[in-house]
Amino acid sequence: ADIVARVIGKGLSERLGQQVVIDNRAGAGGVIGVELGARAAPDGHTLTFVPASFTMQPALRKLPYDPIKSFVPIARVGKGDFVLVVTPAVPAQTVKDLIAYAKVNPGKLLFGTAGAGSTAHMFIELFKLTAGIDLGVVHFKGGNQQVIDLLGGHIQGIMISPPAVRPHILSGKLKGLATTSLRRSTFFDNMPTLHESGLPGFDAIVWWGMLAPAATAASVVTRLDRDMKELLAVPEIRKAFSDQGVDPDYQDPAGFRAFMLREIASWKRVVEKGNIKLD
Repeated sequence: ADIVARVIGKGLSERLGQQVVIDNRAGAGGVIGVELGARAAPDGHTLTFVPASFTMQPALRKLPYDPIKSFVPIARVGKGDFVLVVTPAVPAQTVKDLIAYAKVNPGKLLFGTAGAGSTAHMFIELFKLTAGIDLGVVHFKGGNQQVIDLLGGHIQGIMISPPAVRPHILSGKLKGLATTSLRRSTFFDNMPTLHESGLPGFDAIVWWGMLAPAATAASVVTRLDRDMKELLAVPEIRKAFSDQGVDPDYQDPAGFRAFMLREIASWKRVVEKGNIKLD
């Protein structure tokens, strides 16, 4: 989210004629930063840049804001996928192999995440439910450590952004089995999706979008929405997105709001069916 926000922020700075400052406020799965955005003055000067976990948190914890009522959507700006990766020691060359092995060895395979309630965690839980398998889940403090432990053989698999593991997959140190969205990844042209690998309809994407505090003037939202749409057509921005495995993907305020409502409902079903609780 930080990298995508900085790409958008640079473009907005040039268009608005004033510096856009990125203020990262980590913690509680992004809730701390989002709460600050919800409580900001609705004057168009403080905006909230949110990732996919924004619509997962309502299913996982009591929030100090309403993800829909506390904000006005401006635009969704990009989307991407994760890749399902295992170590060479796992006896699976395909997703079907992995599922078959996991069913015979329930709980034996350990999958890492970037933290409890993170996007990676929720994608793994969705995979477990859809495939009908039992995987052990190990939570790390961030994405780098889980890759290190995967390479060291301390865990057997992860779901993660393609750029984080692409060199290790190409070198053969890790095996990439499938990507998580319906459409094949631009990072791995020859890698199948989970949808193509025996889990029809599986579609889990990461995404990024901009919100303003509720009661922000319609004229401000309209201006920022137009700027976002135009920025996504700039070649330099599209390349910067592509380098990070992000597809420019504009949604206007109404479309973005409808999308978030669907995502919130979908992840609530996953949490309920999987009986997922944060420790």
